[in-house]
Formats: sequence, C-alpha cells, structure tokens
Amino acid sequence: MNDIAWIETALTGARPQAIGALLRYFRDLDRAEEAFQEACLRAMKTWPVKGPPRDPAAWLIFVGRNAALDTVRRDSRNTALPEDAAISDLDDAEAGMAERLDDSQYRDDILRLMFICCHPDLPATQQIALALRIVSGLTVREIANAFLVNEKAMEQRITRAKRRVTAADVPFAAPGAVERAERLAAVAAMIYLIFNEGYSSSGGEIHVREPLCDEAIRLGRLLLRLFPAEPEIMGLLALILLQHARTPARLDADGNIVLLEEQDRGLWSRDKITEGLALVDKAMRHRQPGPYQVQAAIAALHARAARPEDTDWQEIALLYAMLERMQPSPVVTLNRAVALFKSEGAEVALELVEPLADRLSGYFYFHGVRGALFKELGRDSEARTAFDKAISLARTPAEAAHIREHIDRLAAGAKAESAG
Repeated sequence: MNDIAWIETALTGARPQAIGALLRYFRDLDRAEEAFQEACLRAMKTWPVKGPPRDPAAWLIFVGRNAALDTVRRDSRNTALPEDAAISDLDDAEAGMAERLDDSQYRDDILRLMFICCHPDLPATQQIALALRIVSGLTVREIANAFLVNEKAMEQRITRAKRRVTAADVPFAAPGAVERAERLAAVAAMIYLIFNEGYSSSGGEIHVREPLCDEAIRLGRLLLRLFPAEPEIMGLLALILLQHARTPARLDADGNIVLLEEQDRGLWSRDKITEGLALVDKAMRHRQPGPYQVQAAIAALHARAARPEDTDWQEIALLYAMLERMQPSPVVTLNRAVALFKSEGAEVALELVEPLADRLSGYFYFHGVRGALFKELGRDSEARTAFDKAISLARTPAEAAHIREHIDRLAAGAKAESAG
C-alpha cells in the first residue's frame, strides 16, 4: 500500500472533491489550488510511511484547509484574523467530514465547481479550459492536446480565465436554475473532455486513465439528475457509458492497443451497455437530435454488433454525415472517412482524408488513418511515411507501439516480396 504510483492515482482521483470543498471554504480559486497542492506534498511524505488514509479526499480537504489557514495566519501577522464565517461557510466538522464525505453537503461540490468555471463572463473556450485545469487537474499540455492547440496558447487562455474570474468577483456558490440551464452546454462539453482524457490519455505512460472515465460518468449522472428531461444530457451519458464499456478489452496483457474489430467483446461491460442503450432509446423518443445523441447512436451500433462483421458501417457513415452538419469539424470528417473505408473502400475514404492535412497535421490519429489507407491501397512507401509521422506525434507508449506494429508488417511484407 506504500506504492508511490498508487498514491499518485489516489491524489488524482481525490482532486475534484478536494478542490471543490476547499473552494467552498475559501472562496478563492488560487488559495484552493495552493491548499490542495500543499496537502498533496504532505501526502507524498506521510502516506509512504504511515500508509494511505481510509478516505484520501477527506484527508486532503482537512490537511489542505489547515495548511491554508496557517498561511492566512502567517500573512496576517499583526492583523486580526477574520471571523471563521468569512473564510468558511461550514462549522468545524472535520471528523464528520472524514466519516461522511459523500454526505449531501459534499456530494455536489464538483458539479457546483464546474458551473462556477462555466460562468458566462468567460468565453466558452476559456470556461472549458479552466474547468479541465481546476476540476480535473489536467496539465496544460493535456488540455492543449484536447483542443488541438499549442501549449503556450492554452496556458495563456487559462491564465486569462483565472484573471476574469477574479476580476468579475464570481460568487462561489451553486447558480440558480436559469443560470444552470444557460451554462449547461459548457458543462456537458467539459464532462466529455474529461472522459476523453481518461479514455485516451494525451500524455504519460498510461494510455487509459479509468478514474477520469469513472468521474466523467459520475458527473454525467449528476447532470442528468439536474436536467432529467434533457435529451442531449441523456445522449452524453449514454455515449460515455457505451465507450467506457469497451475499456476491459481495449488493451492486451502487455498494455498494447487492441483495435475495435479485434477486441474480445465478451469482456465488454454488459451493465454499462444496457444502461447506455436504454438512455439512447429514451433520448431518441424526444425527437430533438443533437451531437451527443448522434455520437451515442454510433456507439450503440458498435455495442449491438455481436461480431465485428455485424457492424452497420453504412449507417455509421450516415450518422457521421449528420454529425458533420450539426458540428462541422475535421475530426468528425476523419471519422466519417473511416466509416466509408469500412463500407465503400480505401479510395473513397482517402479522397475525404487528404484535404484535412493542413488542419490535422499535428493529430496522431490523422496520420495513422492515412497510413492504414495507403497500406490498404498497396502504397507502402507513403504508408510508411505516414506511420513514421504518427509515431512522432504519439502521446503514449501504447500509441507508438501500435503504429510500430503497422510498420513491422509493412517491412515483413516487403521482405517477403523481395525473397519471392
């Protein structure tokens, strides 16, 4: 239990609850972050010696709060401390907190924090970037990758967002019903980006970060509880459930990527699939289609296919075309090209992919798809070039290893032809 990797995982998983509670205590974004960081440093020193606490999040909230209060005392020096009510809206209840972190007063801290980050004073891109940084603790690099922008630009975006929150004196309280509805789209987008970072990590040694996927699903359920008749939130939750259902089969025993058509579908989570499919059907009955519902419908077609060859790729291509009209994006077009590759062949797909080169030149998956299409068409030299570019852009060892397999197969094929 003294494994450092386990401690890092626990700190990552506890971050949203801890930051949410600390922000509610101190009403100051920077102070809440500093308190959490101080608590993490103490955890790295204490837990390897004494073992992890029963409830890491409660421990971090308690230690972070005390550390921040110590800082307030040091900074105050000759100034009388403010009343406790000025820095906290709660009675001193650390013991109760440690025993009942899931009590109603803490349960929705993360969702409250998300709605705060999605304040209308911030542009939409700053809202989501700030929330991903504050709520989920994603690095600037990870968020930049999610937005397909460079790291410096994203760092500036997040800094501006923090300044705006401070300058606007945003109240750190749950918004009312009307405000929640106005911020709903930004919060939904944030949840999906949190899920995507867990589903396919943008950096580090780990390709899949399941705690982030689980957290996104938990937040999706909370959001649906607030908006039970909103079909797009049903679609969002269905989408992430259906995608996460495949997680047990996505990597082999050595941590290598297993393509969708090669996965053992018996390993897929039937519970998540059942829940996801029910939500898709319920959302569709509202007859108010939106981007999350369309993506959930695509995921549902994969989930309903007992075998890879049973997948209705033509229907998937049509759904991607619908999504493209709703939400034009080069990534959506790239996904439609993959569906066309499966249903109509590599030449048709390549015609759709090539015009995307300028906009997706820094996207790993784009070069991987190009390589696969060139390989299918027997254009091995071009395939190798595309795969080499994909490796240079790989974000995790699993992605790099997956592309190397393609290159090895090309080399083996070339060797066999030479020998023949």
